[in-house]
Amino acid sequence: MKSILTTALLIVTIGIIGAADLESYQFIDRLLSLPGPGAPVIYEDTVIFTAPSSYRRVGVSFAYEQYSKIYWYQKLMIPEDPAVIAALGKRKNVNPNKDSGILFHVQTVPEGLRNMDYRMIIDGLWTADPLNPQAVSGPSGISQSRVVIPDRPRPPSTYDAPQGSLRFAYTAPPGGTVTVGGSFNNWDPFMYELEETSPGYYTLTLALPPGTYQYVFFHQGERIPDPYNHEKVYAKNGKAVSQATVK
Repeated sequence: MKSILTTALLIVTIGIIGAADLESYQFIDRLLSLPGPGAPVIYEDTVIFTAPSSYRRVGVSFAYEQYSKIYWYQKLMIPEDPAVIAALGKRKNVNPNKDSGILFHVQTVPEGLRNMDYRMIIDGLWTADPLNPQAVSGPSGISQSRVVIPDRPRPPSTYDAPQGSLRFAYTAPPGGTVTVGGSFNNWDPFMYELEETSPGYYTLTLALPPGTYQYVFFHQGERIPDPYNHEKVYAKNGKAVSQATVK
């Protein structure tokens, strides 16, 4: 089921997400957990903007870019209930996905930005975000919406480790099992298990010879690129894997 959800969401997220990891199941789960259109949601170094899919077209533009660009929302499609698809039988053009009721856009937060002020364009009309109660007056006196960006702790890095080693970090529900495998151990999913150093936070420091390595995490039967490492390459099967170098 997870792979079905992933495929459906990747169809609409390709080309939208910047720093947020397109292959991250945590990010996909966060999208799926949205109960409906609402105020903007901060996720890691991005903000998720939503609107009802009943609108014909919705865009958003930002004060830090002097409102010079419009980013158009995409429809969040989710898998149709298998029972519904089965009931339709062999009818032609049966869509396996359905409208979630949400239009969304994901915007990366620029480094150092504390207030993300913006305006929306809804069915051709400029407006403040009707779902965001936080509004301010812009330089020209026009009402604009605001997202206050909290101070963000520096995310863990594979390079936060002694010389000649890499440090792997992953977050997941407490009490689970997370392993890492890659080109350094012939992609063995069982050899190296991360330690849960605090509830839901798993780490492993691994000494390695100098060189460049590709790797993924293994969690609940899934191969997952490092959500904290934006350096990615694509394996022969076309799937993304993380990459890090020991100097």
